[in-house]
Amino acid sequence: MTYGEKLEALAPPTRRAVFERLAKGAASVGEIAAGLPVSRPAVSQHLRVLKDAALVTETRDGTKRVYAIDSQGLAELRDYFDRFWDEALDIFKRSVEGGDG
Repeated sequence: MTYGEKLEALAPPTRRAVFERLAKGAASVGEIAAGLPVSRPAVSQHLRVLKDAALVTETRDGTKRVYAIDSQGLAELRDYFDRFWDEALDIFKRSVEGGDG
């Protein structure tokens, strides 16, 4: 999964809301849907995209599925942003110091 695909998975506001809800702790589809103005099937679709992007994990707890943030997938995304900001700040620093940046 590329960084672009991970970012694309987080693009829709409702999907970001689902992801942000999971940042507070693992939850079932019903628990997630209860806090959003969308149906359970819509939440399931958003979770499937997030899972495919390796941003969310799914485990079974009896008959229900519980979703959580995929820490490895999130770490990969954070690494991307860390590199991005390191490069941007380096360019900025060089331009401030009079380099040809």
